Amino acid sequence: MDEVKGLTVIMPCYNEAGSLRSFLPEILNIAGPMGWRVIAVDDGSTDESAIILESMSANYPELSVMRHNTNKGYGAALKTGIQNTVTEFAVTIDADGQHFPEDIPRLAEKQKQTDADLVIGSRADHGAGGRYRSAGKWAIRKVAHILTETQVSDLNSGMKLFRTVKAKELIRLCPDSMAFSDVLTLSFVAERNLVVEEPIRIRPRSSGVSTIGIGTAFDTLHEILNIVMLFNPIRIFLPIAILMFMLGLLWGIPIMIAGRGVSVGAALLMLTGVMVFLLGLIAEQLSKLRKGDANSAVSPGNISLRMNEGAENTKADP
Repeated sequence: MDEVKGLTVIMPCYNEAGSLRSFLPEILNIAGPMGWRVIAVDDGSTDESAIILESMSANYPELSVMRHNTNKGYGAALKTGIQNTVTEFAVTIDADGQHFPEDIPRLAEKQKQTDADLVIGSRADHGAGGRYRSAGKWAIRKVAHILTETQVSDLNSGMKLFRTVKAKELIRLCPDSMAFSDVLTLSFVAERNLVVEEPIRIRPRSSGVSTIGIGTAFDTLHEILNIVMLFNPIRIFLPIAILMFMLGLLWGIPIMIAGRGVSVGAALLMLTGVMVFLLGLIAEQLSKLRKGDANSAVSPGNISLRMNEGAENTKADP
């Protein structure tokens, strides 16, 4: 599909019937006058979400509705939306009603001012959500900052504006789970794209219950390590190699000074440090090969579309 100027709002949805009735019209009433397109991806909802989306698409020609037959995950829904976006820019927004659609123009203006590749809607209270959830988010940010040197404060914000062509190159590296938001941000950073933040407002969920839990945190940390291994594995291998080598020296030098020869344990530690360093160099070369393959292959999506104009729906069955 040829890229065209403009903006597409992508909204993944899973069992959000309670918020869609009021929240989706908010988006559409802004998107219509602005000339934006809206793609709503129903990720196999079991409530009335699909019915609500279909009925609204009959009254709003700018709305395209796509549907997964089964629940594939938050990231999978976003991938479907991104793969079927033909505008130069796209913005993601959650269907739970926590975001203010009025903030989208601010992200677009920030992009124009900075020529950024990714603009993150940074929530002022992104640490909210309970003591344990806040601690988990803090830990994820710290790990990400150490391993990737990113200074982004709100990695997993659901509202992001980005260049579509770059996102299509990078989403094949992202998981289908809730970790998609964090990993997409880190992928943009790791590829030396310009990433900026713009403050946005949030409000309590209008209905439903968040599905983010401790499993999401572990999944996110796992995906962060995968991204580091893909883009910069030496940042993992080098500190381990140096640590083992220095421990070997600290262990062996006192023994040598005492005239008791070379410690086998110290020598083994130092040798292991050297081997880990060499493995890091090999991993670095492999990562360059993998990055080349990732950048040259934009996922086609394998999505079969039934496009209908006007009052009819646009659906997809990936």
